[in-house]
Amino acid sequence: MTLATAAAFVAYFVAIAAIAAASLRRSRGLDGYAIGGRSLKAPVAALSAGASDMSGWLLLGLPGAVFALGLGEAWIVVGLVIGAWCNWRFVAAPLRRASAALNNARTLPQLFARRVGGRAGALAGVAAAITLGFFALYTAAGFVAGAKLFASVMGLDYTVALWLGVGIIMLYTAVGGFLAVSWTDFFQALLMLAALVVVPAMLFVDLRAVAPPAADALGGGIVAAGTAFSVLGLLSALAWGLGYFGQPHVLARFMAIESAAAVPRARRIGMSWMVVSGIGAIAVGALGARHPAVAEAVRADPETVFIVASQLMLHPLVAGIVVAAILAAVMSTVDSQLLVAATTLVDDVVRSMRPRLTERRALAWSRATVVGVAALAGALASDPSSKVLGLVAYAWAGLGASFGPALIFALFWRGVTAKGLVAGMLTGAATVVGWRGLEGGLFELYELLPAFALASLAIVVVSRLDDEGRAVPNRARQR
Repeated sequence: MTLATAAAFVAYFVAIAAIAAASLRRSRGLDGYAIGGRSLKAPVAALSAGASDMSGWLLLGLPGAVFALGLGEAWIVVGLVIGAWCNWRFVAAPLRRASAALNNARTLPQLFARRVGGRAGALAGVAAAITLGFFALYTAAGFVAGAKLFASVMGLDYTVALWLGVGIIMLYTAVGGFLAVSWTDFFQALLMLAALVVVPAMLFVDLRAVAPPAADALGGGIVAAGTAFSVLGLLSALAWGLGYFGQPHVLARFMAIESAAAVPRARRIGMSWMVVSGIGAIAVGALGARHPAVAEAVRADPETVFIVASQLMLHPLVAGIVVAAILAAVMSTVDSQLLVAATTLVDDVVRSMRPRLTERRALAWSRATVVGVAALAGALASDPSSKVLGLVAYAWAGLGASFGPALIFALFWRGVTAKGLVAGMLTGAATVVGWRGLEGGLFELYELLPAFALASLAIVVVSRLDDEGRAVPNRARQR
């Protein structure tokens, strides 16, 4: 690592430390620590949601997939854009209102339990278990991305690089809480956007200089990718958008935004950021595959294409800032996931066993849980051959199919019951796990799509058969 790159890294970490320290003063209670007192302004809510959603897969996984498999992988971004817009348009405001109305629900398990009323201990327990299980995988994906970054840039051993990243993210998340996470994600989203504009632009300029035919052929490659994709491949790529409805770390921003009236502005900001960033990530993979020097350097691991391109194309100081942006992408998702996992475990499991738990004790439990979940995810990420996109796809499907249908029915169907929600969450999670282990034919379809459909069916069928559950007074219905 050059001195200029090191200076950019140091400046980045100083900024992160300052944000965490400032947020510490506003995170004294669990409500402030877990959800920021529902005070997020629209720009912060929008960009922190985008950064926590996109994570290291945007700068490592997606460019690597486009590099290795072609421009057909860009359909994933199309599906994500559609899903994200629908999530902002139809879910964000109702969720903000419902979470505040249902006794200030801070987590999805709390919201589900209070929505259906009655005895909902099993519902909260199942939701908490699914959150922790799939978040461990999702967080591991972030740690793999961070380890690849540190190993590539600093020349560190993979294991050393992995635990260095775990330690940094674990520390500022445990200290600062939701406001630290949201404000660092806002800052990191701006860095990511700048990097995803500058690097592909420089790549294209250099490619025009060293291999003009490859640059000129890019347009034909885009057309070919749009027509040569299989039906199952296209459905699988577009199905990624369904996952948005069940991602707790994204939905937490909807609960925390200052008011439902701020949602339209946040949606416009968030979607603009997402479209530009997605196009930039696709361009890095496509251009890197055509650039002789970049292609040769990343042949062993396509997921390093963004790192290599930035180092080859940019001044060391600017490259250092870009590398910091990659680290920002990794940290922006992992910190959110750790925080949501900690809040879920404390609010929905520890408090049920210790109902007299004080706010101070609950806050201490949350910080300890951040450390524990980070350590578990670090252990899961210990294999250097792990692929960021593969881990993200698995966790994204698991969370999306388990919580997406449950949230939609909880917000919009008066007939839903606790047993129906439990059946939907278990069906979604089990289908994802089972489908992923099968191969060939229909089973090449991304597991999120069938799991989402089966979970929705389970909710409807079980709720209609649950006469006892329908007889329980529904708190949301009474309001």
